[in-house]
Amino acid sequence: MNRRLIAPLVLGAALNPVNSSMIAVALVPIGIAFDALPAETSWLVSALYLATATGQPVVGRLVDRYGPRTLYLIGSAMVGVAGLIGTLAPSLAVLVVARVILGIGTCAGYPAAMYLLKRARTERPGSVLTLLTVAAQTIVVIGPTIGGLLITAGGWRTVFAVNIPLAAACLILGALRLPRTARVPGPRFDYLGTLLFAATLTSLMLALMGRYWFLALTLIAGAAFVTHQLRIAEPFIDLRVFGGNGPLIRTYLRTLMAQTITYAFLYGFTQWLQAGRGLSPSVAGLVLLPMSLVAIGGSALTGRSTRFRLVLLVGALTQIAACALLLPIGSSTAVWVLVLIAAACGLPQGINNLVNQNAVYHQADPARIGAAAGLLRTFTYLGALVAAAAFAHQGAGLRAFAVFLLAVSTLMLLLVCVETFLVRRTAHQPTSPEPVPSAT
Repeated sequence: MNRRLIAPLVLGAALNPVNSSMIAVALVPIGIAFDALPAETSWLVSALYLATATGQPVVGRLVDRYGPRTLYLIGSAMVGVAGLIGTLAPSLAVLVVARVILGIGTCAGYPAAMYLLKRARTERPGSVLTLLTVAAQTIVVIGPTIGGLLITAGGWRTVFAVNIPLAAACLILGALRLPRTARVPGPRFDYLGTLLFAATLTSLMLALMGRYWFLALTLIAGAAFVTHQLRIAEPFIDLRVFGGNGPLIRTYLRTLMAQTITYAFLYGFTQWLQAGRGLSPSVAGLVLLPMSLVAIGGSALTGRSTRFRLVLLVGALTQIAACALLLPIGSSTAVWVLVLIAAACGLPQGINNLVNQNAVYHQADPARIGAAAGLLRTFTYLGALVAAAAFAHQGAGLRAFAVFLLAVSTLMLLLVCVETFLVRRTAHQPTSPEPVPSAT
């Protein structure tokens, strides 16, 4: 691949993780500024993930049809507009709109990078994939810390304002370095499937946040979505990847549970550090730093292992232990103890996230690996939405929140214990496949 492409691709792919992690330390200051409850500020998290979960497959298909340059530039411009709206927002509702625009705009970076890597046939793309992965993980590591420092320097609006120079850099680099490509004709886009999917996720989120009558709409929209997807030749999300593949379905369920724990710690624990423990946004961001660093270390230690069940057992057990550590802490707990707890929470995150991704790579039908990978991201976003709903009811306390996390982690352990067929053996599958790099 042309080295001139690396800078815009890495920067574009980093826009989503940086905005996902920085907001964690801004929720409490924003709630104070607009006199909003956690249930209301949690929409700043869920709005981005609802937009991303729906927009990612849409933008990915548009990249295939119109080329990466056009979608990359449009997405970068949307990020800049969202940053400006958030900086000037007079209300929480306008901030939520900014996060929706931000979620859609950040959908373009990763599929644009994958498109260009696929076209780069003269070189092995492994090094660039690794660079994208490391960059995303690093951004998640330092995102809360950067957010805390920005808030200390200029208030919570700087978390939105920083997107303006980032978007400008993407626009300049993208316009100068990304190649122009011809439009590729393709099948008609599944607009109905997109709307049904968005309706299902949105009504599910509202139901999880206490408006339980939306559950009926979730079931109706979900049933209509599944029926429609199975009836058309080119669906919005190819549900045929399940195809009786029990191990793959269970991997998606484990991903949902693991990501629920991951995002609950990232957002819920961070809110408690500020509202319950009284730490400043900058200090709360620094407390979280060991969690992400240990997560990267856990991924590095277990990334090449193909003993999926053993690694998952370790991940599930350490996850339960980390959640249990939250039970006795309170408003007087020493900061160094909170740092150690954050570090302990990082180990299962690094283990579970990577091994579930590697399991999907080996379990999915090779002819549908792209759709399988897309569904893995969908379940990741679903975990983030469940976490957002959980910490919306948290308030300043942590005990009930810790009990919820223990319940989810225990269910995951039970699912791992009953798993006897982690890798789907087929005639076309190699006996000792190489593990794949993690993607955030």
